[in-house]
Amino acid sequence: MKSYYVYIMTNKTRTTIYIGMTNDLAKRVYQHQQGEMEGFTKDYRLNRLVYYEVYNDVHDAIAREKQLKRWRREKKNTLIEQQNPRWVDLSIELLG
Repeated sequence: MKSYYVYIMTNKTRTTIYIGMTNDLAKRVYQHQQGEMEGFTKDYRLNRLVYYEVYNDVHDAIAREKQLKRWRREKKNTLIEQQNPRWVDLSIELLG
């Protein structure tokens, strides 16, 4: 069964966040960290994984990504802090 991930990346100072969706979280986070993702995430150095959710259905993952993108920043911060109160970079566990 394939898994799909909705994830949130941030930068060192946590001033900007990015919400994305992928079917290979480890690969996508690595791409962000290496600056391989052109555009917004590279420009703002969004290279720290602070939150993610796992889905079995791609449509559910897409719907959740769209929902989170519509939220105000305060609500997104609360979501992150419920699972990751110190905003620790979760990619350390993910990538080893």
